[in-house]
Amino acid sequence: MIYSTELVLASASPRRKELLSQLGFSRADFSFTTLSADIDESHIAGETAEVFVLRLAVEKAQAGLALTHVDNAVVLGSDTIVVLGDKILGKPVDEADAMAMLSQLSGETHHVMTAVALTDGTTTVTRLVETKVTFSQLSEQDIQAYIATGEPMDKAGAYGIQALGGSFVARIDGSYSAVVGLPMVETRELLKEMKVL
Repeated sequence: MIYSTELVLASASPRRKELLSQLGFSRADFSFTTLSADIDESHIAGETAEVFVLRLAVEKAQAGLALTHVDNAVVLGSDTIVVLGDKILGKPVDEADAMAMLSQLSGETHHVMTAVALTDGTTTVTRLVETKVTFSQLSEQDIQAYIATGEPMDKAGAYGIQALGGSFVARIDGSYSAVVGLPMVETRELLKEMKVL
């Protein structure tokens, strides 16, 4: 089979880049380029968490497509949010915000929603993956020491499961890779659907 599409990852996340590169293991010629697609990530009043994260993934893919100058590009956009009760936890704005988020997550079960969108400008396909994550009880000292590492500051919910933040996770029910930032099974299905894999 001849693959004539050029895959573009519209994300600056090193975690998403690593996961996407792993998906190409079955093809010697698998490759993709990355670019950063900046969009307004504001939540619209009345928008459910599911609709919100799917919209961001699609908008990132569309913004990425607008930045590519290749006729046969297929662009992947993805977004991850943390939902505790009815509250959406994005990336912390500062250390005090990270402290508040981690204190709320301590000893509780929350939902991580990751949406993936692929578009070539004509067809757009999406998947939404939801994973339940339960945190152990955290002391204020635990939280302060974690914030001091700087790791929470660019991550939804103020933690990274694949690094130091993983030590807080007591249980996970669902897709681990989705919590990291890219659900591998579902993304592979989308890549096949768009004839990229």
